[in-house]
Amino acid sequence: MVDCLKPSWVRRGLTFITGLVECLCFAGIIFGWASLVFVLKSEGYFGALCVNATATNGSQVLDCSGQDEQFSLVFTIASFMNNFLTLASGFIFDHLGTSVARFLGIGVHTMGTLMVAFSSSALPGLLFPAMSFIAVGGIMLLMTNMQVGNLFGAQRSTVITLYNGAFDSSSALFLIIKLLYESGTCFHTAFFFLSACSVLHVLRTIFLFPRKFIPYPLPDDYTYGLSCSKLRPSKESNVSFEAPAEEEQMSSHAPVEQEKSFRECILSKLYLWHVLWLAVIQLRHYLFIGTLNPTLEKLSDGEPSLVSQYLNAFAFTQLCGVLCAPWNGLIMDRHKHKPRVEGMSEQEADLNSTVLSLFLTSAMALVFSLCAAVPLLSLQYFTFIVQVLNRSFLYGGNAAFLSVAFPSRHFGKLYGLVMAVSAIASLLQYACFAFVKTFLHGDPFYVNVALAVLVLLAFIHPLSVFLHCRRLASERAKNRLK
Repeated sequence: MVDCLKPSWVRRGLTFITGLVECLCFAGIIFGWASLVFVLKSEGYFGALCVNATATNGSQVLDCSGQDEQFSLVFTIASFMNNFLTLASGFIFDHLGTSVARFLGIGVHTMGTLMVAFSSSALPGLLFPAMSFIAVGGIMLLMTNMQVGNLFGAQRSTVITLYNGAFDSSSALFLIIKLLYESGTCFHTAFFFLSACSVLHVLRTIFLFPRKFIPYPLPDDYTYGLSCSKLRPSKESNVSFEAPAEEEQMSSHAPVEQEKSFRECILSKLYLWHVLWLAVIQLRHYLFIGTLNPTLEKLSDGEPSLVSQYLNAFAFTQLCGVLCAPWNGLIMDRHKHKPRVEGMSEQEADLNSTVLSLFLTSAMALVFSLCAAVPLLSLQYFTFIVQVLNRSFLYGGNAAFLSVAFPSRHFGKLYGLVMAVSAIASLLQYACFAFVKTFLHGDPFYVNVALAVLVLLAFIHPLSVFLHCRRLASERAKNRLK
């Protein structure tokens, strides 16, 4: 019989492994959109929007910019819902517990995969709600899985970071569907299979999760799961799980300025610059993913085999997200243990340790933007590598900064708010796409250059944090001398 006084290592291991698989195969699949677009185009989705046009040399060509615009709009809405509803998802999780949040997320995710399975070239409009449901359901699965790190004590941050990396890598699932499609498998069958997997999610919720939360630190007599609750009274804690949602790395130290109110936090320069930092870099990523398919078609002169080859390469690089995600945390942890500047408290040292991470993320975003702006097909391999590195650093740095810069009791609200605001900013990707189509005749070069210049604003944030920490340290050192 399983010892229910403590979660057994078998149960913990099973919870961890199945959670990793769940994040890797289901949670963030929406970000593999470029691979799925290739399949949907082959199936004729929005094909009626392709019209005959005359090229500059007088030849007749098929203009599918209207079709590309619809696919871009589907991804824009889905990515917006993925971020904007993070605040609502966190509220449901915090107030109603794990079981309710997971059952809701599973239901929404399954509804989305079924809609894709029942869609067709005659009903392409189903893609709009379907992809939004898949995105929202996936983020709820990730959010509830983050608390699994609480079962592993000293390895808590490693588990959390690994799960977020798996969330990024799950975008490769649509590559698998694309490869199966090219080998003769109907892609509708793949989505029916994904829908059937919801049974496994339900079983995980019942047997490998508590009804409320997994507390941290873990009590000695803590139990969880259905089998234990049947054998003896449940020891589940009512302690709220203050967990990150995407790419999070919680600090073990007390945050800066514990007494700040929520209003003071969101009106502070640190938070406002952080919102701008995330919004600008995320917009660059979303526009790149949402327009990757038509961009590759333009650079390859419409050669389907080349487009497929580069889409496969992009999807394969996304698999590396699970390997890249922990690097950001290692950089911050290593920097944190360096000798502190005179007058700098331990809390400020934690905040100062994020400066290098924020700067590197901004620098990678600039390199990524410049590479994406160069209309050279072979360069895109390098662009894919920088993109996945930058994305892994972006969301980990976001959560880590919020966890050390502001009171922990406001973390969920601050995290949800920054994601919601960045989601609103990400809607500009559709405006950029429409501008390219209408005024630039399908050439995104000038928009890409403009975004590269816009990314320069991201460097203000690490500089602001650095100056803030030095100012506080200088003031404290002066006060000690008085």
